[in-house]
Amino acid sequence: MMTRAFQVQPQDNVATLLDDAVAGPVEIAGGPANQLIQLREPVKLGHKVALANLRPGDAVVKLGVPIGHATKPIERGSWVHLHNLASDLDERSGTLDLQSGAPTDTRYE
Repeated sequence: MMTRAFQVQPQDNVATLLDDAVAGPVEIAGGPANQLIQLREPVKLGHKVALANLRPGDAVVKLGVPIGHATKPIERGSWVHLHNLASDLDERSGTLDLQSGAPTDTRYE
């Protein structure tokens, strides 16, 4: 069975993985039409993959809503997460751990 992701709205430029995935073909369900993209790297279940090439500053749109902007070039099929996306909704997003999402800007004493 092929790895799958879903695109909710036609204007979304990211899709969400429905399975853990390795680099290779991913079927994108939903959106304007089902499509196939080549995943450029492993991506975990629930994470985002770019459906289009994005330049720094380009809006990242999920569920029909801009959720942030690209901080560096993102190629179609690449993982979209904290390393290349800044949230327009949460100013602390740039301080979160890439793998766990845990805050790194707090200290425990």
